[in-house]
Amino acid sequence: MRKQRIIGIIAALMILASSILAPASAEGFITDRLEGVGGPHCKSILMMNVDTGTIVYALNPNEPMSIASLTKIMTYIVAYENILDIQNTLITVPEEVITELADTGSSVAGIVAGETYTGIQLLNLMMVPSGNDAALALEKYINSLGITLGDVKEKETARGYEPEIPDAASAENGNQPVDEFANESDDKVMTCIDLMNRKATELGCVATHFMNSHGLYDPQHYSTARDLMKITSFASTLPQFTDIVNQTVYELPPTNMNPETRYSYTTNRMLIDNAGEFYRYATGIKTGTLVESGRCLASSAVYQGYTYIIIALGGFPLQDENGIEFHGEMIDSRELYRWAFTELDMKTIVTTGELLGNVNLKYAWKQDKLQVVAAENVTAILPINVEISSVLTKMDLPDAVEAPIRKGDIIGQAVLTYTDEVIATVPLMAAESVEKSEIMMTLDQGQEVFTSQWFLLIVGVIAVLIVVYIILIVIYRNKKKRYRSVRRHRNM
Repeated sequence: MRKQRIIGIIAALMILASSILAPASAEGFITDRLEGVGGPHCKSILMMNVDTGTIVYALNPNEPMSIASLTKIMTYIVAYENILDIQNTLITVPEEVITELADTGSSVAGIVAGETYTGIQLLNLMMVPSGNDAALALEKYINSLGITLGDVKEKETARGYEPEIPDAASAENGNQPVDEFANESDDKVMTCIDLMNRKATELGCVATHFMNSHGLYDPQHYSTARDLMKITSFASTLPQFTDIVNQTVYELPPTNMNPETRYSYTTNRMLIDNAGEFYRYATGIKTGTLVESGRCLASSAVYQGYTYIIIALGGFPLQDENGIEFHGEMIDSRELYRWAFTELDMKTIVTTGELLGNVNLKYAWKQDKLQVVAAENVTAILPINVEISSVLTKMDLPDAVEAPIRKGDIIGQAVLTYTDEVIATVPLMAAESVEKSEIMMTLDQGQEVFTSQWFLLIVGVIAVLIVVYIILIVIYRNKKKRYRSVRRHRNM
């Protein structure tokens, strides 16, 4: 009993040790920078190098969570794509915007019912001071446009987007987008929220669902850090987005109901130079805070030609030793940016024309292998202390190729991995031209015929029939011999 107890204690200690030593996620690179500042201060974090699309840090990136005002990034996308001439389109705020947000404790931009703004002004008021009223005004306007599902499909086709997406009933798992409108007719009028969910599907989101345009809590309103990375990355490609979200203050000119110039200030303390969370290389993007979601942040930073985006969700409320509140999600993001800019670097892994392997070659004279080389240079983000030899190359080639082959023909690809993570792929091309030999083709094809299963089966059947025939002949002859012997005996 005592021996068993000791073994159990040892086993428990081993399990504990393994859990301590294991990285928070198998994805991305391992760093202890957040532990150095008392973090992580968030439940979920995902960091991507925008230049290569490489995930460099991940912590629970697939966990669905409440996302608060990070919702407005998708609202921005849908507004920009569906309001024609958003720069000049005039939108008058309906009374229901004000009444719906009454007593919600919302962050607002101070817009007034009956006040008229341009679409671009509302985007600024939504993204800089995080105005829920601006988001809702955009939602109401989009609802009034009468956009149909057919209209949406037409625009998707124009963008080259026509994937086969399973509907919710036929989807087998949560690793693929689900088209919740698969069974709807093209005449269906799409609301702003419908358009947001449809766009999420188009962007490849697999665990995202929107119920409103501003992010106030709803149990059916959620996303993940990975999905939000897709949404934010796309939004960053839209005109004016990066300029809007990088502002510390937005100057609103006089309107039809207010003759004064008004100023709205950012909620992103990483952009404010006198804030404790300030980071000089930060370039946006959006904050979000709810009791149910904790502190959320989508941010970006640019330094020496490198651009990164971080999605941080479920930040904890924090106070320093003096009782002053600070933003852990911003501290985590700032520390990860510092780590990436100082300890990660772009490295050339493979150069054009570099020999990477060979593939079996058929129908060539006195040659049964074809060398394959890299079709292009490959660079990847890696820790600065990592040797290129640590990157593993896995060949993805056919079993064999047939002559004739021309130099430069694409034969397959090589998948480059570091610590079991794919960091790049490179096309593989033929290193030389090879002519076809008719003699070798005939011999090879003859060999293929003579060694094929069908040929061997037919030969086997014929052999069996021959054996059976011989046996039958022997039996027949033996019977005939006995018959003759019997007749001789009778004649005697």
